Amino acid sequence: MMKALVLAAGEGKRMGPLTENRPKPMLPVAGKPFLEHSIMALKDAGIEEIVILTGYHGVSIKEHFGNGSRFGVDVEYLVQPKRLGTANAVEMARDVMKGPFICVNGDVILSSELVNSILKTHMDSGSSMMTLIKVEDASRFGLVEVEGDLVKGIVEKSGRKGKGLVNGGIYLFNPSIFDAISETQLSPRGEYEITRSLEILMEREEVRALVPDEPWVDIGSPWDLLNANEIYMREMEDDVKGSVEDCVHVKGKLALGRGSVIKSGSYIEGNVIIDEDCVIGPNAYIRGSTYIGKGCKVGAASEIKNSIIMEDTSIPHHNYVGDSIIGSGCNLGSGTKVANLRLDDRPVPVTLKGRRMSTGRRKFGVILGDDVKTGINATMDPGTIIFGGSRIGPGTHVSGTVMKGSRIF
Repeated sequence: MMKALVLAAGEGKRMGPLTENRPKPMLPVAGKPFLEHSIMALKDAGIEEIVILTGYHGVSIKEHFGNGSRFGVDVEYLVQPKRLGTANAVEMARDVMKGPFICVNGDVILSSELVNSILKTHMDSGSSMMTLIKVEDASRFGLVEVEGDLVKGIVEKSGRKGKGLVNGGIYLFNPSIFDAISETQLSPRGEYEITRSLEILMEREEVRALVPDEPWVDIGSPWDLLNANEIYMREMEDDVKGSVEDCVHVKGKLALGRGSVIKSGSYIEGNVIIDEDCVIGPNAYIRGSTYIGKGCKVGAASEIKNSIIMEDTSIPHHNYVGDSIIGSGCNLGSGTKVANLRLDDRPVPVTLKGRRMSTGRRKFGVILGDDVKTGINATMDPGTIIFGGSRIGPGTHVSGTVMKGSRIF
């Protein structure tokens, strides 16, 4: 049986306030931690022995997956004490991977169909493999050069604009990768790059390319969570375990967890997932593709659209939240409004880690860390980022980036 190595040790510094208290692979997407979608894709493709490499906040990953039995797989763990690059991460598995193995970055979309394609191609060729993704602008990625179905070169962060093939972060390695890693030198970025290891490997043997047609998202920035959420929720099915009162209108697919109730007069439109022990309404409006985490409350005359709301957050009444990601334990005072569209209709920018960048999204609201509270009638501009524990006073207008524990009145 082939094993899989899932790389989930990174901190996800570009995720801003969302990873203050959790590792990036445990951020919720379509009702599950992102990493769970990958584990289930591997299982559905017949791979039941999975090694997860942990690091930053790794205990939360172990607590969720345990030995893997409740997911129908066998999970064991390795720890990467220092994050020294992907090649170093793969090297950690040298003693447990004695044959060919799938290797997956913990922050990319993975489907069972893609895993099956990788396995079939390997059975036919016996080669190590990279998945490559077609992108419209390859300048932000490492550009990969191919001849036929063989990888011939990798240009790390080429800066070359225009269409191209880039590294998809999903591999099949033969054990020979470990010898190549042993010869990999530290890069100028201070990391051991798996792309350099692959270049060394290509000098000795063939490395094949697989270019899937299915959607691909690399969860590198907070707004990528919304992209992944939309993709996964396209395939969801109705699953109503909670209570839906009379005079609730549901248009689209609804998953409603045990102990949750949707009160009279509420309107659910588009594919929506509401987790356990939530109270929605009365007279709330929830639009797709929205995920509402465990123990949340969305009250009267509140509207939520295309957003991820983490556990134990309260959006009680007269609020609007659109195209946003809200951390756990937040509370929005009555009348709090999130703006998600610029007046000039251009893509929404954000300032993260002191750098201004575009989300690439025409509509994007806010990112709130855990335990953020707003007073009544607070308003937030598109692209606002508020770090955890902050307090935004009544009637306050906020934009830009608000640092952790701030008090704005």
